[in-house]
Amino acid sequence: MPDYTRMELMICSAARWLEDGAMVVVGTGAPCAAAMLAQKTTAPNLTLLFEAGGVGPLLPRMPISVGDSRTFYRGLMATSMADIMETCQRGMVEYTFLGGAQIDRFGNLNSTQIGDDYQHPKVRLPGSGGANDLASFCWRVLVLTPHDKRRFVECCDFVTTPGYLTGPGAREDAGLPPGTGPYKVITDLAVLGFDDATKRMQVESLHPGITLQEVRDRTGFELLVRDPLESTPAPDPTALEILRNEVDPQRYIIGRG
Repeated sequence: MPDYTRMELMICSAARWLEDGAMVVVGTGAPCAAAMLAQKTTAPNLTLLFEAGGVGPLLPRMPISVGDSRTFYRGLMATSMADIMETCQRGMVEYTFLGGAQIDRFGNLNSTQIGDDYQHPKVRLPGSGGANDLASFCWRVLVLTPHDKRRFVECCDFVTTPGYLTGPGAREDAGLPPGTGPYKVITDLAVLGFDDATKRMQVESLHPGITLQEVRDRTGFELLVRDPLESTPAPDPTALEILRNEVDPQRYIIGRG
């Protein structure tokens, strides 16, 4: 049995994609844990931005919201949501973490509703918040999500947040900056990316002990598979210790299993 949980594996995997010197907009939960872990390990010069206005904090503990006072602790600036969004619009932010109830083969996200009747949905979800803006203007979108057919769907019931929309060229035709879009989708089964030519989601690495068939069985559309298909590295013991003892000692996030 591995000495780590799937949530710990997801967070450690996500942290590895954040390079030193980059800027990343994060929310609370697992994305924040991944950014904090990266900052304490491989990316000490990573700049965290929070939607409520915190820029460059050195987080002492896991914040409970994007407006938590800890998101300003020893930060570079205490500014506003408008300034954070303007920074993204100016093309200065490399990464953002986003999520949703549904994601399709082109990386479009739904956090608005389940069901196709907007006035009478089966489930009303929180909506966009800043997700649409962030996905539209940050260079690379990272998604952390459990992997199951309810989330990975053929077609989103509502496109809250643009991925590659309907395929190659669609983002640019919609007026979004060339070169932006979904980058990696990190689940409890695998790391997925997007094929450069078709913009369709593809499996890039399988987590330890997971088979390709398991991933396909829990996906509601046909996945491409990158060749060669890699194995996701197990979490580094040092990174695990930092995650457990410094990033999330109360187990708010990693305690989910």
